[in-house]
Amino acid sequence: MKIVKVSDYQEMSEWAGKQVVQKVNELSKPILGLATGSTPEGLYQYLIDAYKNEEVSFKNVTTFNLDEYIGLDSDDPNSYRYFMNEKLFNHIDIDPNNVHLPNGVADDLEKECKDYEAAIKEVGAIDLQILGLGVNGHIAFNEPGTSFESRTQITDLVEETIEANSRFFDNKEDVPTQAITMGIKTIMESKEIILLASGENKAQAVKQLIEGEVTENFPASILHHHPQVTIVIDQAAASLLK
Repeated sequence: MKIVKVSDYQEMSEWAGKQVVQKVNELSKPILGLATGSTPEGLYQYLIDAYKNEEVSFKNVTTFNLDEYIGLDSDDPNSYRYFMNEKLFNHIDIDPNNVHLPNGVADDLEKECKDYEAAIKEVGAIDLQILGLGVNGHIAFNEPGTSFESRTQITDLVEETIEANSRFFDNKEDVPTQAITMGIKTIMESKEIILLASGENKAQAVKQLIEGEVTENFPASILHHHPQVTIVIDQAAASLLK
């Protein structure tokens, strides 16, 4: 596990953005795993700017997002499909057919999970997976207690996660209580992983991730067993480290 400490959110976003651009430019058909939430927004803005400056093209890129809320249509402003379109896809030259997110309103959600898993397997492996870090240690929507052997699945969101995500909704009651999420084993099969954590509110989780034991009660801890993972943290997120 490689630890990269940067000064602030902007530097973290730029550092990660450069890694993504480099990966896209060096591979003929790059497969990217993408995350949502406030943490990767700066990274996505960096990628948009790099595309506009003709430093990178996404024509041959395929993407798989980590998760999607169950019950939200793709045109719902709170859906992750809508988020990705607004924050990245609408502003770059990626082929819409190469963009993949779980369908949270599929008629058969169990089948949707299996189909999503199969689609990832079909491309071989994700070349570079971007992750955020939940305050309770979740990666994607794999909450504490999730098996390290898990595959793409339906998951119940815990109260802590609902509370954390309520800032994106008008009311806490509007936050979906379930999601489809890429499983931990699926994430771990990515060739390379970059986890981003920024801000004082992530400091305790970062401390547990880096200094704590590997346990299913803190899902991100499994990353200690990945051969090529980089944890990028700003000063605030690193503030509790020894």
